[in-house]
Amino acid sequence: MATVDIKVPSPGESISEVRIAQWLVKNGDVVEKDQPIAEIDSDKATLELSAEEEGRVELLAEADATVNVGDVVARIDTSVKAGKEAKSNGAAKSGNKDVKEKEKVNEKTPDPPAGKTAPAASAQHATPVAKAVMAEKGISPEKVKGTGPNGRITRSDVEAYVSGGVDAGGVMLNGWGGSRDKQSTRMSTLRKKVGQRLVSVKNETAMLTTFNEVDMSAVMELRNRFKDKFKEEKGVNLGFMSFFTKAVTEALRLFPNVNGQIDGDEIVNFDYADVGIAVSSPKGLMVPVLRNAEKMSLAEIESGIKTLAVKARDGKLSIEEMSGGTFTITNGGVFGSMLSTPIINPPQSAILGMHNIVDRPVAVNGQVVIRPIMYVALSYDHRIIDGKESVSFLMAVKQMIEDPNKMVFGGREPGEVLLGL
Repeated sequence: MATVDIKVPSPGESISEVRIAQWLVKNGDVVEKDQPIAEIDSDKATLELSAEEEGRVELLAEADATVNVGDVVARIDTSVKAGKEAKSNGAAKSGNKDVKEKEKVNEKTPDPPAGKTAPAASAQHATPVAKAVMAEKGISPEKVKGTGPNGRITRSDVEAYVSGGVDAGGVMLNGWGGSRDKQSTRMSTLRKKVGQRLVSVKNETAMLTTFNEVDMSAVMELRNRFKDKFKEEKGVNLGFMSFFTKAVTEALRLFPNVNGQIDGDEIVNFDYADVGIAVSSPKGLMVPVLRNAEKMSLAEIESGIKTLAVKARDGKLSIEEMSGGTFTITNGGVFGSMLSTPIINPPQSAILGMHNIVDRPVAVNGQVVIRPIMYVALSYDHRIIDGKESVSFLMAVKQMIEDPNKMVFGGREPGEVLLGL
């Protein structure tokens, strides 16, 4: 019998152990080559473990177990090949009772008669993304009806359940209704690590936050004029994040310490801007990085952000795509935040927080007018960035957003460039 050992890969440097978040197959299933068989949860990311060869899989570790990098957690018998009747779901046409039960699930069956309930779904019978969403929202898998292959719960099933609201009888469909039930879910390794890092920032840095307000009229007018042509020619939507990213890269050139980091007794400054863009995912907040954002056009920034956001949503971000940023931008405004104090993403020294845009009365030339205003916040490490630098940096971002022409001329007025000032 020829076998292949499946070992735990290293998710990244300095990581010695991981947790098996869930097995995507059952013991004895016949799997195909490169088929995902497990999710591995580390303190940096959640990765998929794939079958290296085709054959029958033997699981050697329990789900939720902590294992070391390099451990053998599964073994594949390559003498068993998947035929038409024996695929990765183990539905081989044999006398095995469990296998035949799985074949029955694949058939479309009518709804159960009144007074009877359908068999309960399990967390193991859900896609990785669906499981993450259910865990985030505290939803029991037994309450969600799966419409995927073999009755598997998909993300759309969870979203449909969440948006179900209240039925005609007034019974809550989303699990909120005074049942007095409670559910405990083990914190993921990634979330625990993020928590530790954020606490360390509060304890180990001299973090302060400075605030300002930005009149979004000019950017909104520019966007409204050209968004259709921009999408037609560039293939991406024109959003506000690209304007702020461009303004930030220009401001970082003017104030290099905001783009710097402390390494022991030294200050490290970078001749590039690798900007982390905080995006929401089913597993929580992720911060993928735009490399050399200072060289990117608005279209390239928008395209890069879109690509990273899709990967985050689908759980496809790699360790490399989330490592090595020099500055971070987070936008709580998409969730309705008016004002917040963002926490620095270590080992970086500063982070810019964007917020929602609200029409507010402001004074312009002695007159009270209504303008679309966004509050912005810059949290920074006072050990490396002085108050003057932080305020001046945020002011430079404000001025470039309020007069987008300055982004083209390095934060200066076009007339200053023309005159060589």
